[in-house]
Amino acid sequence: MRAHDAGVAALARGRDAFLAACRLDVEVEKPGNVSLHSPGHGMVARQFLDSAEAAQAGLFAPGLGVGPRIEAAMRATLAVAGCNTNLGIVLLCAPIAAALERCPQALQACGPQALRGAVQAVLDALDVGDAACAFRAIAATNPGGLGRSGEQDVREAPTVGLREAMALAAHRDSIARQYASGYADLFDVGLPAFRAGATPQEGLLRAWLAFLARRADSHIVRKQGEAVAQTVLKQAEGFQARMEASGPAALDKALREWDESLKSRGINPGTTADLAVATAMLALLAPRGTERD
Repeated sequence: MRAHDAGVAALARGRDAFLAACRLDVEVEKPGNVSLHSPGHGMVARQFLDSAEAAQAGLFAPGLGVGPRIEAAMRATLAVAGCNTNLGIVLLCAPIAAALERCPQALQACGPQALRGAVQAVLDALDVGDAACAFRAIAATNPGGLGRSGEQDVREAPTVGLREAMALAAHRDSIARQYASGYADLFDVGLPAFRAGATPQEGLLRAWLAFLARRADSHIVRKQGEAVAQTVLKQAEGFQARMEASGPAALDKALREWDESLKSRGINPGTTADLAVATAMLALLAPRGTERD
């Protein structure tokens, strides 16, 4: 297969994995997040599904850089959803999409290490043009609690590449931290947790809990402050321990009660959901048991 054709085929597989991961996102009842079972924060699951369908065309268009993928995907999302439903997901999945097109052999290798290397190469090549596109997309989306930054503010033209700009925000934002770290949390924390699940739905819940119990959710910190985010983190630690001891089925009632409690206070672990969706996409691209030596 010619390189161009291989890249297009890899993008098609990526698109399928992305849409499946976004579907999982709303199938699984993750406390504080919108699902098919529980709306919240003025949004319903249909908006998230429509957003994924709208975003996929730009996100997986052949020949685009990471920044243009982000901008095209968010423009399409805002047109159908009218609000920010998937900015974090798009920011995380755009480098994966670019990596699939540029390094389709990573899919042929069928393992997370090959994908990780391909994503790292894409992140290393990000430039100021990618930053400009991403900044415009972020500013247009106006995510909750964005605030202003003293350095490389998204409302102004960037002067550094996208990875450098993300590194400046890595201490306060978990999405930015993935750009700076080469997606370390996704590959080292999320993917093993996802693969421990007996089903994709359980895997997504396990990955979500693993992220939420590890680090304060960036979205909660921006909206409600560090103290509230730390309280949610401690609750996630408890649920994670109970899952390991009793399995996910035993937590159904408690998770629903937690969901109601969080939503009644406007608390949304949105960044954690974004990390879990991107992890699911990676897991679907490199399923357990497909690694090659």
